Amino acid sequence: MTSIPLIGEAVAVAAEPRLAGAKIGVVTFPGTLDDRDAARAVRLAGATAVPLWHADTELGDVDAVIIPGGFSYGDYLRAGAISRFAPLMTKIIDAANSEAKLPVLGICNGFQILTESHLLPGSMIKNDHLKFICRDQVLRVENANTAWTLDYQNGQEITVPLKNQDGQYIADEKTLDALEAEGRVVFRYVGFNPNGSRRDIAGISNAAGNVVGLMPHPEHAVEVGFGPESLDGIGGSDTDGLGFFTSVLNKIVGGDK
Repeated sequence: MTSIPLIGEAVAVAAEPRLAGAKIGVVTFPGTLDDRDAARAVRLAGATAVPLWHADTELGDVDAVIIPGGFSYGDYLRAGAISRFAPLMTKIIDAANSEAKLPVLGICNGFQILTESHLLPGSMIKNDHLKFICRDQVLRVENANTAWTLDYQNGQEITVPLKNQDGQYIADEKTLDALEAEGRVVFRYVGFNPNGSRRDIAGISNAAGNVVGLMPHPEHAVEVGFGPESLDGIGGSDTDGLGFFTSVLNKIVGGDK
């Protein structure tokens, strides 16, 4: 019988030497909860995680940025609405829209911040059942050509944890039609729509594919024994989220497909 590894013993795939020099910034706002998890996922993928504070005025020499989940500023005004005006967000917006197209991933509250920043269209509102939800969620990969999904296949189904209260993605029909037509729906909920998101949308990208936002948490599915359980209780879908972090590293070093 395979035993579950202790936390200190948990290891990911061997880091490739060519990825070791990559630096991924992980942003922390007041109320961010999953910054350390995101940083650990970056390290397990083989890169260096660089902590970034919301009040920083420079991004430094990072190769990509992750805006993690949590409850920035307690969601007191509207989820992500205050964080959008942080000094660092101005730099992230400029870098994402620049010719260099800095890769940016927004997870959960990070997705909310990306919509508030207009790096991604639409908005996030309360779940249609008006309750917080936490569960393992099956997603279907709809676009494996973004900076954050290169290591997946179109149509592939993955399982990652989901935890949100303001997770219902909405947009007007014209915007939704454009996202569909342009292949910018990156992930869709499978089997169960946990929050009422329009057209079962779990994640989207910008037109260039360097900015991706999704509601579920891939950083919680990067280690065997510590992610969503497969049928035998270990392995399988445990590491389904690791592909986000290896994808962007392969993109950075020029090994993308």
